[in-house]
Amino acid sequence: MNAHDALNTLAVLGVFLLMALPSLIGHAHDRRIDRQLREAERGQQLSSRSPAQDPVRVPAQDLAQNSSSKETEPSTATWYAEGRRSKKLVSS
Repeated sequence: MNAHDALNTLAVLGVFLLMALPSLIGHAHDRRIDRQLREAERGQQLSSRSPAQDPVRVPAQDLAQNSSSKETEPSTATWYAEGRRSKKLVSS
């Protein structure tokens, strides 16, 4: 294998990497969002339990810090997940 063949091989690998990189970044982003959604669902499942079922007690002062009379906006992760679900329903 001479130097010319090695440069051609490196050029092809470089172009392949440049073309595959956006897809790999998008895949990593989707996995992170899915992980965040699973963690949020676990948090909702834990908070929906009755206090007798929940082995870990949350101090009342921590609950008071998060309460508000104003309704909150859904998080970006929730908004993203709802959009993905609706696209899946349309494409199915």
